[in-house]
Amino acid sequence: MAIIRELNGIMPKIGKNCFIAENAAIIGDVTIGDDCSIWYGVVLRGDVNSIIIKDRVNVQDNATIHTTYKQSVTILEDDVSIGHNAVIHGAHVGKGCLIGMGAVLLDNAEIAPGSIIAAGAVVLAKSKLDQGIYAGIPAKKVKEGSPELTEKAGHNAKQYMMYKDWFK
Repeated sequence: MAIIRELNGIMPKIGKNCFIAENAAIIGDVTIGDDCSIWYGVVLRGDVNSIIIKDRVNVQDNATIHTTYKQSVTILEDDVSIGHNAVIHGAHVGKGCLIGMGAVLLDNAEIAPGSIIAAGAVVLAKSKLDQGIYAGIPAKKVKEGSPELTEKAGHNAKQYMMYKDWFK
């Protein structure tokens, strides 16, 4: 059974029809919307500030989501995919984004809806990225945004809606 733990009087809130893996850890000020999937080894540590996960979001294996005390919150808008081993630390990820495996998003970074952050990319603190594909350390735009990019970014979230139902 997943670790779902109250901290400082705040219990995580989990929406309807979610899959939470047996070894995920969800602690403190964490809100998870409907139809989300939180996969194996994920840590959502809302101990020092809020983590807000909207609807149909998937957080894949071994990803870590955290914040900085009194400085940042993490917000994942609808239909976001967070890849394996990614670290989201106090960033705001727009609707329909795909965050690649091992990517790192730092405090107060803002990712425009429908964007893709490539595997291993590092988005620096306070970055404000418009729609596109970003790669590298630090992350730089490698492709402009487009309706096709938005569709591609959202495809992963749709796949994970199916996967979560296999595990429920």
